Amino acid sequence: MQLGVNVPNFGPGTDPGVLRAWARTVEELGYDLLMVSDHVAVTPDVAERYPEPFHEPFTTLSWLAGLTTRVRLGTTVLVLPYRDPLLTARMAAGLDRLSGGRLVLGVGTGWARQEFAALGVPFAERGRLADACLRVLRESGPAAVPLWVGGHSPAALRRTVRFGDAWHPLRLTLPAMRAVLAAHPLPGFAPRIAFRLTDRPVTGAERPAGTGTLEQVLDDLRQLRALGARAVVLDPYHGDPEETRRPETAWRSLAAVSAHRKDTA
Repeated sequence: MQLGVNVPNFGPGTDPGVLRAWARTVEELGYDLLMVSDHVAVTPDVAERYPEPFHEPFTTLSWLAGLTTRVRLGTTVLVLPYRDPLLTARMAAGLDRLSGGRLVLGVGTGWARQEFAALGVPFAERGRLADACLRVLRESGPAAVPLWVGGHSPAALRRTVRFGDAWHPLRLTLPAMRAVLAAHPLPGFAPRIAFRLTDRPVTGAERPAGTGTLEQVLDDLRQLRALGARAVVLDPYHGDPEETRRPETAWRSLAAVSAHRKDTA
């Protein structure tokens, strides 16, 4: 099972030097994937949680491809309705080629109504537009690039079966993911989980996978592996933009998991 990190490509602390340090840290710690998020127009509903500067994912990953040699590069998640499908396919193919075949496309339909309005894209049509883009990616895009489909609604699961290589749920509990996998035959499983190490155990039915003591998190990874996860992406950002000024906290936690990676086998 591969392990990845969702690196903040936004926020007041995220300048080129910090992004470079993130890439170096993720690769040197032995993680397999480095992934970033997607917003185009940072409208008020987006800025509340993901403020400027927000570095566009294709641009950011192209730059990071030149700063890394081994780690795979990806999006979690690219909002498909925001871009013309042919342009998306062209950019993905170019990035995959220039990075030596390291691209993974995690994709979704989006949630920010104000951002859709600013881009002139009808929010109510986002599912149809995402499907149209996925068809283009499958028919004329880079055939070797894995497509991980985000979301856990019935429509998202149908989209995963029709177009995806893996279901890519975001920040769910283990019971929620286990229930979906038991009820739906899916082509693959590659979740992104909340990641925060705590000194004391976190209890309760609503505990997100990846949150708790080191032993709890390692056990979550073991359970995800048993559920068939081919990759798990750790997301160390928890909604406070000031966190981006203090990446060292996340780096120490990532180092702790990396040091015990054999314990998840």
